[in-house]
Amino acid sequence: MGRAKEVYLAKHSKYEKERRVAESERVRQIESAWLGSLPTATAKAFTAAVEAARSRPPAGPPPNMPPGTAPRPPRPGHEPRPSKEERTRRPRD
Repeated sequence: MGRAKEVYLAKHSKYEKERRVAESERVRQIESAWLGSLPTATAKAFTAAVEAARSRPPAGPPPNMPPGTAPRPPRPGHEPRPSKEERTRRPRD
């Protein structure tokens, strides 16, 4: 009945793949050197904080907004004009 969606993936060159692997390895080296430069207590606290953050589930969707609420507030200085009924009229003398 339903066809599977076709997935289009970008093709990357051999050079680009090798560069990414080299970058990832270099980042691991830098991270391990940085962790090694920290005091032991600080490194353990940091590792515990990272593990706690990774073990948390992803944040859920934002709560539903009330009807008629704009999805994004206007930028300062770009607020919509009030309707004619809301505008104050000049009193006549």
